[in-house]
Amino acid sequence: MAAPLTELPATAEPIRLIVVDDHPVVREGTAALLAAQPGIVIVGTAESIEDATDLTARVEADVLLLDIRLGSDSGLRLLRGPGTDGPAIIVLTAYDYPQYAEAALRLGASGFVLKTAPLPELIDAIRRVAAGGLVFSVRPRSGPGLARLSERELDVVRLVVDGRSNDEIGARLGIGPKTVESHLRRLFERFDLASRTELATRALREGWLEVPPGA
Repeated sequence: MAAPLTELPATAEPIRLIVVDDHPVVREGTAALLAAQPGIVIVGTAESIEDATDLTARVEADVLLLDIRLGSDSGLRLLRGPGTDGPAIIVLTAYDYPQYAEAALRLGASGFVLKTAPLPELIDAIRRVAAGGLVFSVRPRSGPGLARLSERELDVVRLVVDGRSNDEIGARLGIGPKTVESHLRRLFERFDLASRTELATRALREGWLEVPPGA
């Protein structure tokens, strides 16, 4: 469960930081590393979106480090949209996918940093974001991409990945097989794909189904 940590006194105002990660070793290890840095105080850790939401309601924080995957959930659900109150959020992830960075930016994240980044790079990102800046170590895409997929298109892709036929997809979604064909045709054209197999492979490789619909 989320629990505030003891805040240490400091002469200068420290950056108050929350770490959200579902892996205990990663979460506590990251918190310990950052707590040892001058000017940074860990005010809490959380393992889920629910715990993080509860924690940020009880504890004042400047920056929140957010894992993009929290168990079977998407950490991006914690993002509240640009210009909203609360700590600035840095998405800290192992997934080097531009569409994740694009979704994070659109949903209001202030940063996107890979877990493989050197510690000084992460510390610099925290300080820059705390000062009101944006830090994206993976550049969001500027062209057509995942952010343009509708919820229905993602439903179709998910069922294609599951190996469902057009008839099965239509029955599951309450639409006709021809409508399913139309969705697939548009997806093939948009992403320059030639088959359902290519569509499923790309969706899995790039993690399309991990990003919330409409992100």
